[in-house]
Amino acid sequence: MREGTWGQIRLILQVWLGVLLMTGCGYPESPDESGMMRSAIGGAQARSRIAAGGGHSLAIRPDGMVWASGRNSYGQLGDGTTSNRTIPVQIQGLSGIVSVRAGYYHSLALRYDGTVWASGDNYYGQLGIGSTSGRVTPVQVQGLNGVVSITAGDYQSLGLRSNGTVWAWGRNSNGQLGDGTTFNRSLPVQVQGLSGVLAIDASSSHALALRSDGTVWAWGENYYGQLGDGSKISRTSPVQVQGLSGVVAIAAGSSRSIAVRSDGTVWEWGSVFVSEVDLSSYSISTKTTPVQVQGLSEVSAVDTDDSHSLALRTDGTVWGWGRNTEGQLGDGTRVGRPAPVQVVGLSGISAIVTSYSHSLALRSDGSVWAVGSNVAGELGDGTTSKHLFPVQAQAESGIVATAAGDAHSLLLRTDGTVWASGKNYSGQLGDGTWNNRLSQVQVQALSGAVAVAAGDNHSIALRFDGTVWTWGDNFSGALGDGTRTGRTSPVQVQGLSGVVAIAAGADRSLALRSDGTVWQWGALFVRDTGPGSSEGVLQSTPVKVQGLSGVLSIAAGGYHSLALRSNGTVWAWGENQGGQLGDGSGSGSAAPVLVQGLSGALAIEAGYGHSLALRANGTVWAWGGNSSGQLGDGTNSTRVVPTQVQGLEGVVTIAASGAHSLALRTDGTAWVWGENSAGQLGDGSTINRSLPVQVQGVGEVVSIDAGSSYSMLVRSDGALWVWGTNSDGQFGQGGSASYSTFPVLSLLYQSGT
Repeated sequence: MREGTWGQIRLILQVWLGVLLMTGCGYPESPDESGMMRSAIGGAQARSRIAAGGGHSLAIRPDGMVWASGRNSYGQLGDGTTSNRTIPVQIQGLSGIVSVRAGYYHSLALRYDGTVWASGDNYYGQLGIGSTSGRVTPVQVQGLNGVVSITAGDYQSLGLRSNGTVWAWGRNSNGQLGDGTTFNRSLPVQVQGLSGVLAIDASSSHALALRSDGTVWAWGENYYGQLGDGSKISRTSPVQVQGLSGVVAIAAGSSRSIAVRSDGTVWEWGSVFVSEVDLSSYSISTKTTPVQVQGLSEVSAVDTDDSHSLALRTDGTVWGWGRNTEGQLGDGTRVGRPAPVQVVGLSGISAIVTSYSHSLALRSDGSVWAVGSNVAGELGDGTTSKHLFPVQAQAESGIVATAAGDAHSLLLRTDGTVWASGKNYSGQLGDGTWNNRLSQVQVQALSGAVAVAAGDNHSIALRFDGTVWTWGDNFSGALGDGTRTGRTSPVQVQGLSGVVAIAAGADRSLALRSDGTVWQWGALFVRDTGPGSSEGVLQSTPVKVQGLSGVLSIAAGGYHSLALRSNGTVWAWGENQGGQLGDGSGSGSAAPVLVQGLSGALAIEAGYGHSLALRANGTVWAWGGNSSGQLGDGTNSTRVVPTQVQGLEGVVTIAASGAHSLALRTDGTAWVWGENSAGQLGDGSTINRSLPVQVQGVGEVVSIDAGSSYSMLVRSDGALWVWGTNSDGQFGQGGSASYSTFPVLSLLYQSGT
C-alpha cells in the first residue's frame, strides 16, 4: 500500500475528527470522551479489513491482497469460479486494497487510489457496472472516484467520497439508495441532501449516515422503526434519527440500527430482541426512537445484522446479544440473549463484523477469529458440516444400539451406559449442561439401559427393570414426569412399568408394555381443524392408546405413530396430511386406524411424514409424503396406501427419519433413498434418490439409524459410522460442526495459507 495515500486518508479522518470534536455535542468534552471518538474511528478503520456476507468472509492481508472463503455460488469470492471454499482463496486481480465489505452474494473492495471494485451477484445492479450481469472476478464500479469508505447491504452498495457525499447503487425497492425514488440503479447515484458525512453503513433495506456534527441520518425501509424518526414510514431520502447526538459509530442490521455515543454507551432502535422460546420462535419489541442498551460501557465499535449484534469495548473484549441459533454470539451456547454477554476467549480485539449467522473478529496480532455458522466454510477454518461418504466416529466401539434425533445422537454400549453428542440446547444430551458436544459424553446417573430413542430435542432410555427414563426438552410434556420443565439429566417417567420397547416422535414419546398395550405422552393429536391445521393436547404423564392390544413393536414419526400387532397388521394414528397413516384418506385420527393392504409385517419405522414396513418376505413397503423420493418407488408422488420400495429384497432391518429411508440387507450392505441435500444418503452426492442406492464404502453392517439429515450404522466390529450433516457435532467425532459456539482461528489472515 502507498504510504502517501494512507496519509491523505488519515488527514481526512483527522479533519473530520476535528470538526466532530468542535461541534458534535454542543458542550465541552472531557479527555475521556475525546479519546473514545479516536478509538471509534480507529475501530472503523480496523473493521474495514474484514467483512462477513450472507455465507462468505473476506479479509485484507498486510500486503493489500484480499482472501475469501465460504459460499461462492455467484462468484462473490472473486476467484474466477463458483465453487465454495472452506480454505481461503485469493481474490483475483486485486492489490492495494484498504477496505472490504460484503453483501449477501456480492463483495466490494476499496483501493488506495479511491476506486471501488466488485464481484458476485449483480441481479439488481449492485456491482455498479451499468448492467445486471454477475462477475466471478472483480470489476471496477463505474463513474466513482475519490472514495474513502464503502459499505454493502444485501443487494445494494454505497460509497462515501472524500467530499463528504454518499453515493449508492443496486436494489432500491424500499428507497434504500436515498435518491428520492424506488428504482434500482446499476450505476452510482448521489444520496439526496447529505453532506459532511463521516461514516456509512447499510442493511438489506435501509442505510445510515453519521455526519460530522454527530447526528445520524437514515433512509429506506422503516417497518420496524429502524430509521429512528419516531414513525414506521419508509423514506426514499434521509431523515434525522431523533434524540441522538454525539455519535461516533453506527451500524445497520436488516431491521435494526445501532449507534455508539462519545460517552461509550450504545443505543439501538428498530427490531429489538426480547426473548426466545426455542431456535425457531422468538419475540421482539419495536422501537421507533433510540433506547440505550443496558450493561454496556466504554464501547468503541459496534456491528449488527439480521439476528445479532456485537460491541467492541476499549479493553479489547467483545460482547454480543440477540439471536444465537448458530452460536454466533460466541458464548458457548445457542441460547438467544436480550442483554449483552461476553464472547468467550477473545481479547485484544481491534475490529468486529457480523453477518446473518456468523461473526468475525480481528485481533491486534493480525489473526482473524470466527464463530457461528460454517455450512459453506465461511469460518475459513478448513471445515464444513457435510460428509457425503461415511466416516468413522472417533474411538467408538462396543455399540449395541443407536438413536438419532434432529441434531443429537445417542449410543448404547455393551455395559449398559448411554453416550450422547451433538446439539444440547434443551439438555437432550443428559450430561447436566446445555453445552453442545462435538465428542461423546456419558449420560449422567443412568445404567443398565437396554434401549434408547431420540425425539427432536429429547431423549429416552429403557432400563433392564422395565422403567423408562427421559431428559431434554419438555415444553410439550414429552418427558412424562408430570411437569413441563426441561431436564439436563434423566428423570423417571411416572406410572410406567413392565415396558419392553420405546419410541420418540418430534415432541412426544411412546412405550410398549409387556402386556401388549401402548402408552403415549407429550404433544398428542386430537383432530383436524382444516387443511394443514390440527388440534392437539399436551399430556405430561403417560396415557393408554385406546383400541390396541397384542402389539409387538411401535414407531413414532414427526407427528404420527405406528404399531405392529402380533397378527402382522399395522395400525397408525396422528396427523395424516401426507397420507402417512396409510388408510387411504388424508384425514388425521386420534385413534389407531388399520393400514390398508398390508399383511405379514415384521417391522415398522416412521419418518417425519412417511412410514415404512418390512414384510416377512424381505420386501419393504412405504406410504405417505414422497416429495424427496423417500418412498423409494421411483416417483415423487404421495401415497395414501402402501407401495413397494423398488429393487430391494432380502431386507432384515429398516430405518427412517426426516425425508429419507434406510434398509439393511442380509448380505450386510446398507441401502438408502429419499432426501440427500446434506449427503445423508452416503452415496457421495447431494442428489435426492427416489430409488434405493447403496451406501458406499461400508460393509458388514449390523445396525442402522437415521436422524433428520444424517445417518448412522454399526458394523459387526462394533464401530460406528456416520454421514450427512454434522451441524451440531452429532457425529461425536470431535473437530468442527457446521457452526462454532466458541471462536475458532480462521485461516483468512494467515499469510502462509
